[in-house]
Amino acid sequence: MSRPSRPVVFIHGLWLHPSSWTPWVELFQERGYQPVAPGWPGVAESVELSRAAPDSIAGHGIDDVVAHYAQIIEKLPQPPILIGHSFGGMIAEKLLGQNRAAAGIAIDAAQIKGVRPLPLSSLRSTFPVFSNPANKHRAVSLTAEQFRFAFGNAVSESESAELHERWTIPAPGKPLFEAAVANFSPHSPAKVDTDNTDRGPLLLIMGGKDHTVPTAITKATLKQYRDSDAVTDLIEFPDRGHSLTIDSGWREVADACLDWLTKYDL
Repeated sequence: MSRPSRPVVFIHGLWLHPSSWTPWVELFQERGYQPVAPGWPGVAESVELSRAAPDSIAGHGIDDVVAHYAQIIEKLPQPPILIGHSFGGMIAEKLLGQNRAAAGIAIDAAQIKGVRPLPLSSLRSTFPVFSNPANKHRAVSLTAEQFRFAFGNAVSESESAELHERWTIPAPGKPLFEAAVANFSPHSPAKVDTDNTDRGPLLLIMGGKDHTVPTAITKATLKQYRDSDAVTDLIEFPDRGHSLTIDSGWREVADACLDWLTKYDL
């Protein structure tokens, strides 16, 4: 008897609607998985509806999002594979560290507690939020120009503009403020159980041209797992930016994820 297909939960990050995972969902379904791509708390069913209701998205922090996805996982027939991008990558790491998943893939994952590098490009990418302390309790949108720097710098200007128009939604500022002070807070929600030796395998993926999560952050994240005997792998796409999950080169990244999962019989 063949084993049941493994659930896969895709977790989006800030500024992207969960429907941006649609090509991934379709590909993983073709490969025999049971994929879902639920939104963060307050995110509406479509890009248009999400843009029209920013107050529903505002105010949700890291713990809110982790609890939201934990409830989704509890309803699945078996522990899933988690695939997250940006802050979704951090959420995947936290849930994997809590032994709620069979494996995790964190793509250009946001900075976790203990990671100290803070490159200037990362500061510039998040400036639209940090420029106003009141944004901690608001949802903030990116202009096409801001998106170009933070996400679309490694693709053409026209493709970046198309991606911005197609997928972007307002994002809560609270997770960014929480991550920014993580190393000064003993109980920060950005803390991940990196010492867990019983968790499933973890793959960290980084884009070499990423402005929002530069390689220095991902490499420092990898070092946080040095005291765990669990599998922690790293793959770099040298010519890719933060849009690597949604731009015209998404399939290369998705195929690398599928190959890695096959390697560990997942």
